[in-house]
Amino acid sequence: MPDEQTWPVTLRRESGLVAASLALVAEAAREAASDLPHAGIELARSWGNQLPLPGRGSTTELWEALATVAASDLSVARAMEPHVDARAILAESGAPSPPEDTCWGVFAAEGPGVRLEAVRSGDAWLLDGTKPWCSLGGDLSHALVTAWVDDGTRGLFAVDLGRDGVHPLDGTWHARGLRDIRSGPVRFDAVPAQPVGEPGWYLRRDGFAWGGMGVAAVWYGGAVGVARRLLRQPGDRAPDQVAHLHVGTVDAALTGARAVLADAARRVDDGDAAGDRGALLALRVRQVVADAVERVLTAADHALGPGPLALEPEHAARVADLRLYVRQHHAERDGAALGERVLAAVPTDGPPW
Repeated sequence: MPDEQTWPVTLRRESGLVAASLALVAEAAREAASDLPHAGIELARSWGNQLPLPGRGSTTELWEALATVAASDLSVARAMEPHVDARAILAESGAPSPPEDTCWGVFAAEGPGVRLEAVRSGDAWLLDGTKPWCSLGGDLSHALVTAWVDDGTRGLFAVDLGRDGVHPLDGTWHARGLRDIRSGPVRFDAVPAQPVGEPGWYLRRDGFAWGGMGVAAVWYGGAVGVARRLLRQPGDRAPDQVAHLHVGTVDAALTGARAVLADAARRVDDGDAAGDRGALLALRVRQVVADAVERVLTAADHALGPGPLALEPEHAARVADLRLYVRQHHAERDGAALGERVLAAVPTDGPPW
């Protein structure tokens, strides 16, 4: 039986749902984590194409796999998740699956002072400019990249990162969390790329919301990894009432997040997470999971004190990684976006509560 660090993270409790393969995924992540970032890349190559696609009846199993890897090592999951997402995006577009010997990223963020444009050159497209927040841009083989096709519309493009003209910019990643998952800018100098979907399709597609919830499943798994440290008491000291309080807080937070993810996975597979409904669901799921992560991090800090953060490299890395990764949730701004969508849905869907 796997130990507590490799035991699969389940979103549902039915017998037989937790496949032994999920525990093996987590164990592989732990063993490979000594050689980041290539651990996540190799795990993506070996496992990424075997995981189910979202929206096709097995979304729960997909998110369980991502959460299980994250509970073992969040950096490995952070490297693996974009490949899984890229595969899902390509499938949704009708394009072929990535070749088995490749590992993909998804570079879709924008940032001040930089701009990546896609320019037609005859029948081809060329990427020119700088793209920020390109995780593992210097380590991956390929990526799906958004680029501006005019002043107001972005298209999605598949690009071989090994081509001439692709220049990851070193010396820009100073993070203390996810230290090996470098996410600096990449400059593209007239690099050929293949369009994926029509301009604007990347943000309009149903899978955009599904991918966002898949990231939340990774946050949840990272929180489970931090929370498991609370199950090991220091020395021979028996847990007192305050320790019980912290464990209870963590249990409630993780149980709520798990239930929301399980419900969302069912909705995705049942066709109840498309269009505006899917966008609302994604904001709701990410808010609930992000709030749970914050509660787990606070409870762990209060329960354990400074010792594990200062003296236990594994725990300190888990906390630092999770604090940075969950900041992909834009805190109060995403909360406001959720509230706006809730109110907009009331006239047609009725009260949500």
